[in-house]
Amino acid sequence: MTTWRELQTFIRKSYRVVRDEPEEIRIRVRFRDDVDEEERTQMVVIAREVLDKREEWVQIATPFAKADDVDLRTVLAEIGHTTVVGGAVVMGDYLVLRHSLPLVNLDLNEFTDPLELVTGSAELLEEQFTGRDEF
Repeated sequence: MTTWRELQTFIRKSYRVVRDEPEEIRIRVRFRDDVDEEERTQMVVIAREVLDKREEWVQIATPFAKADDVDLRTVLAEIGHTTVVGGAVVMGDYLVLRHSLPLVNLDLNEFTDPLELVTGSAELLEEQFTGRDEF
């Protein structure tokens, strides 16, 4: 079993933290393009959520486009065809790829794979649909 505090400690030791709040940690993940060695980054919000006032969950969320700047139907179709982990939501002005995991039975190694899948997928979606590296 992993607690939110244990997960926070793991994240602080393993990733580049850019914001650290009691219920939320933001990290920046770096990607390197093998073709031209261009570095891209992705901002990730990792937040503690409480379901029904009793079950702790961790949510991994990363924006990849402004919702008004893309064709949502096309983006959602692409996510449906290519993404294994996570789902797309609109949060404020942004289109976000997110995934949630229950903390009750979570081993720390079960956190890293979904984090990498969500973040990597969002980075590819951002590049494909915006052509930029804003997030």
